[in-house]
Amino acid sequence: MVRTLLVRGMLVGIVAGLLSFGFLKVYGEPQIDRAIAFEAQLDQAKAAAEKAKGMAMPAEQPELVSRPVQAGLGLFVAVMVYSAAFGGLFGLAFAFAQGRMPGDLDPQALAGLLALIGFVALYLVPNLKYPANPPSVGDPETIGIRTALYFGMIAISLAAMVLAISLKNSFSARFGEWNANLAVAACYIVVVVAAGLLLPSINEVPDEFPAVVLWKFRIASLGAQFIMWAALGLLFGGLTQRAVVLRRA
Repeated sequence: MVRTLLVRGMLVGIVAGLLSFGFLKVYGEPQIDRAIAFEAQLDQAKAAAEKAKGMAMPAEQPELVSRPVQAGLGLFVAVMVYSAAFGGLFGLAFAFAQGRMPGDLDPQALAGLLALIGFVALYLVPNLKYPANPPSVGDPETIGIRTALYFGMIAISLAAMVLAISLKNSFSARFGEWNANLAVAACYIVVVVAAGLLLPSINEVPDEFPAVVLWKFRIASLGAQFIMWAALGLLFGGLTQRAVVLRRA
């Protein structure tokens, strides 16, 4: 059963990856091109200023991967591997959650709930603290600490979500179903807000960077993640629900 759910999740992840790739190709890549053009303008201005001062020009680094490959095959492979991996993890999470989540949920409702939890805990909340930036934004020397802080926020958000859900039955017995839902949400919000306040903030976006480009890039990132998680929840839930109905029939 677990193997079936794992394979189903990966196949659904591939479909979700195709949808996300199409969105990123149409909406996201133009924002990256504009960000790269902005970076090139800054480099040219810096080089002109150094030349005017008589300073030695640094050697231009060779381009390891061309921009057309990055925007085409590179993007496709990255999105498909990412989505298939998350699809497999989604299938395993579904197998673990069956019979353990509070409430009597059918497969379709459970898949939708898991997709919502995954989107909020693994992407939305961590990106409120550390939002996505275009490739040209940020100091290369701080990429290690930025990555560590981002994944640390993901771990805290996921752990807070699991802890809050595990308390649902206890809350329901004491306060009732509706109040229990509010208590679960409140527990999660308190933990992630505290973590967001304690963790250091990082803002390396230049003041002169176009705000519209930054906004559209972050919308593209948000849209791609929403498409992936929505596809996982709807397609996986629909296929699993159909399999259950056929098996019972």
